[in-house]
Amino acid sequence: MATRHLIRSILLQSLYEWDFYKKNEDFIKVFERNLAEFGSGIDEPEFGWKLANGVIAHLSELDGIIKSAAPQWPLDQLPIIDRNVLRMGLYELLYADHTETPEKVAINESIELAKNFGGESSGKFVNGVLGTVFKEMENKKTAD
Repeated sequence: MATRHLIRSILLQSLYEWDFYKKNEDFIKVFERNLAEFGSGIDEPEFGWKLANGVIAHLSELDGIIKSAAPQWPLDQLPIIDRNVLRMGLYELLYADHTETPEKVAINESIELAKNFGGESSGKFVNGVLGTVFKEMENKKTAD
């Protein structure tokens, strides 16, 4: 498994744990523990920390985007995996350095995580939401 894919998997598992327990624990401690336990050989942990800190820093904005991109699915009714894959994917799509992670890579990684960890239709759902947001981004670029 590629290092960045492993980092994303650990981050997703950490977000799942944190979200499942209603955010009662300090997320940074959860991610730190999981990164130490499951990613001891990772050669670029700073990538994971950028993602983790970015998702948490932009959490309310990301949740707002999910609500507007998937209005038929109330955020609290989304499966925890799908909700957190979308948070990660949207963060990379909207806020991350696209020279480091191109938009289409962020979308593809999110779809793979959803397929691997989510339900039967998670990959399609994540693809639909991220695809909608990506198209809106592209339309804004051409309008400007």
